Amino acid sequence: MNHSWVEINLGQLRKNIRSIRSAVNPGPEIIFVVKADAYGHGLLPIAQAASEESVRWFTVAYLDSAIALREILPEAHLLVMGYIDPQQIDLLFENRILPIITDLEHGLALASEARSRRKVLDVHLKIDTGMGRLGVQWDDVAGAMEKLNSAGGLNVTGVCSHFAKVEPNAPVDATLQAERFKVAMECVPPTAFKHLSSSRAALYFPEWDFDGVRQGIDLYGYGAADPAGRFLTSPILEWKTRVVQVKSVPPGFPVGYYGTHTTEYPTQIATVAVGYADGYNRSLSNRGDVLIGGRRCAVVGRVSMNWITVDVGPDANVKVGDVVTLIGRQGEEAIWASELSQICRTIPYEILTSINSSLKRKYIEQ
Repeated sequence: MNHSWVEINLGQLRKNIRSIRSAVNPGPEIIFVVKADAYGHGLLPIAQAASEESVRWFTVAYLDSAIALREILPEAHLLVMGYIDPQQIDLLFENRILPIITDLEHGLALASEARSRRKVLDVHLKIDTGMGRLGVQWDDVAGAMEKLNSAGGLNVTGVCSHFAKVEPNAPVDATLQAERFKVAMECVPPTAFKHLSSSRAALYFPEWDFDGVRQGIDLYGYGAADPAGRFLTSPILEWKTRVVQVKSVPPGFPVGYYGTHTTEYPTQIATVAVGYADGYNRSLSNRGDVLIGGRRCAVVGRVSMNWITVDVGPDANVKVGDVVTLIGRQGEEAIWASELSQICRTIPYEILTSINSSLKRKYIEQ
């Protein structure tokens, strides 16, 4: 009663994986992006379910996540897309984890640590083709590879880049990045595993699939609802809570901190167990909806730390303990993270990853 919870539909995740695989195969591997605790869905259960669907590649942002994955996925290819301190190289060898080289200095430092152990470390080379973040500049790859090869201690088994912008109706920027990536690929071993496409790129541009497509938000069910795309996916996460109080109030009744909402007619106000401490965005104050009994009900008053207040209407048969859906479906109505993100002027990624990780996750197969 005092806490919201999250339900993750692993059955829908499996359907999403199959939908993408049917579109991109034969050929490219699905590289499942499970950083940020699998976008707030729970790293280990999500990765385990994907592995059961024969997903063999996973990528994370930080080394500790990759180590946790290795414990349950002994045969998977695990790639860390963030910076790894060269002093942690023993963990890479022990856990068979692939780092990326973020720049020449980073690569030479990894090479030095590998040589000091008389070992050779498998790595992927990150190329900056226009994102402006991590990676060797695309037109510096030839020189960087020459110095890395001379240094020894490294085996460049893969090469990757990251799109800054993918617009299917105006692909000029993404096309430029793809062309730069192709030029840079000529400087790496021909056997290197090549991956460029993000979720959005894979949805519209099969020519950029290469050896693997990095799939993040699509697999969690967002960004792939366009019938013009190569595949369709559906959300796998629902966020629910319960009503903890219902009170009848007169017209002119102020609700919440500073009374930012005042009732216009006699109605019932339900207090619901969720707040910004749980990740329910404060921007939803007086703007969001929830689902109770299959009906949309408006969030009224400010979102507070642990509770929100909802106008359920004067005649609603709402009672303490009723389930409230914050994200998900009830009957014919649905509210998804994409809707909340528009209200909050953000993106579904932030809505999903902001859900407090301490909330209970329930994993279901449907």
